[in-house]
Amino acid sequence: MRLATVVTFLTGCALILSSGSGGCGPGRGYGKRRPPRKITPLAYKQFSPNVAEKTLGASGRYEGKITRNSERFKELTPNYNPDIIFKDEENTGADRMMTQRCKDKLNSLAISVRNRWTDVRLRVTEGWDEDGHHSEESLHYEGRAVDITTSDRDRNKYGILARLAVEAGFDWVYYESKAHIHCSVKSENSVAAKTGGCFPATAWVTLEDGGHRLMRDLRPGDRVLASTNGKHDDGGLLYSPVLTFLHRDPTTRKHFYVISTESGAQLSLTAVHLLFASDGPCNRTRASADLWTIFASEVQPGMCVVTSGQQPGGSVEPLRLSRVVGVRVWEGQGLFAPLTEHGTLVVNGVLTSCYALLDDHSLAHWAFGPLRTLLRWTGPDRHQASGLHWYSQALHWVGTQLLDSTHFHPWAGQI
Repeated sequence: MRLATVVTFLTGCALILSSGSGGCGPGRGYGKRRPPRKITPLAYKQFSPNVAEKTLGASGRYEGKITRNSERFKELTPNYNPDIIFKDEENTGADRMMTQRCKDKLNSLAISVRNRWTDVRLRVTEGWDEDGHHSEESLHYEGRAVDITTSDRDRNKYGILARLAVEAGFDWVYYESKAHIHCSVKSENSVAAKTGGCFPATAWVTLEDGGHRLMRDLRPGDRVLASTNGKHDDGGLLYSPVLTFLHRDPTTRKHFYVISTESGAQLSLTAVHLLFASDGPCNRTRASADLWTIFASEVQPGMCVVTSGQQPGGSVEPLRLSRVVGVRVWEGQGLFAPLTEHGTLVVNGVLTSCYALLDDHSLAHWAFGPLRTLLRWTGPDRHQASGLHWYSQALHWVGTQLLDSTHFHPWAGQI
């Protein structure tokens, strides 16, 4: 069995090296990465995500002011990125001081700004505040917040700049003033910054006998509603066996994105998990829609997701498109990421991928092929310990070595 495990892992590495275009996804369009899209600027006074800054779903609670004489000053690091202009009106270098997470997101944003406007650089007007110039419990006092503009101070660019900051991975972005954008990040010690691709314990799936089962009660070997290549009369639905859990932790509390649809479905999943989406209108047939995979944190109202039209106690209907009417953040308990034979499953009536972190479902499905093959030989993993599956950990490490970081969710480095 040890030899089979080694062979399995090496085969998985080889598959990651293969082109994503050769992958066999679970259906028409399902393997596609989302095509380039027009960037939607943030509106004045809009913030993303749509929750308060110091809540779990954004940058988290205030942890106390950092001074040069405090023990926590070692948490801050200077940023000397030449592609960033620091206003530094105090002439103390304070605006360059920030946490490592804030520095990483700011450097990522600086690259996006230069790619967007070749003759423009990112400009920081406020960083770490040691003089008490901000409101009580401001994250500027912890080096976790920056106020930014473009170097040309063209206010027509600020809405786009805010959106670029969201995509760079800042945990909260606020078009706060017509003169600047406010961005902040989670604490380095925040458990909330480390979240995998999973569903909460109370999410439910549909079993082959028509009943429903909560994630916390699901076991390898159970056959759950999923989707394949769309050749079935029921619209591509089938019952796929659960082979193992890529992540299973019944006790951990995490924040989940709750996606509500006009059909009444409400799906909770972590930010880096994949599901299938399309631009509107949503009154088309699923077969005619050009679907792509998208991270849960990227889903916006007005998009279409794929639903089964089922509710607890109701019958299973063919897959169809349903418009997203709301997205919010909710704190829940448990982390469960079942792996099915077909790489998909219907959770709370919404079709999702089994995979996370990587933006290409088809490539992820290929990469996990050896693990699925191994579990077909040995049978479902009925004695799995809690935590992240060893294959997921190994594959994530290999992927980060071989693939460009743009293929991963901005929070991938925090997993």
